Amino acid sequence: MTQADRDRLVTLTKAQKKLITQAEAAAELQVSVRQVKRLLQGLRQHGDRAVVHGLRGRPSNRKIEEEVRQKAVKILSAPVYQGFGPILASEHLANKHGFPVSRETFRKWMQAAGLWKGRRRAPQKGHVWRPGSGRWRRPMRIFGRSFCRGGTAR
Repeated sequence: MTQADRDRLVTLTKAQKKLITQAEAAAELQVSVRQVKRLLQGLRQHGDRAVVHGLRGRPSNRKIEEEVRQKAVKILSAPVYQGFGPILASEHLANKHGFPVSRETFRKWMQAAGLWKGRRRAPQKGHVWRPGSGRWRRPMRIFGRSFCRGGTAR
């Protein structure tokens, strides 16, 4: 449990013991009163574990299995795919081998396996401002009259 979780727990126990109102606890925790009620109900049911997120310390439910990653890296390390970047590799593996994995995931897998190294882009040179030619406010003659393009006629 982190320090922030402990601070939340202290505030919620104060609200549970009626030392502060639920609205004050909501303001202190920067959540709505409804969320404070939900947290207090979880505190009664599950104890201190209600403050900590349920998936903390566990792998994500959306994580791709290690076997799939190893199989993809094994295929990508073949000489046929040697010069492929992550975008081309993800397209080929999706079409030929049935890997519906995003190109970003392939990029991370390829970098971890040492199959691809991202190139740093050269910094773009900024445009250096320089004064214009000064023609804009220069008076000019149209039909025998002096005229200034900046707005005032002479």
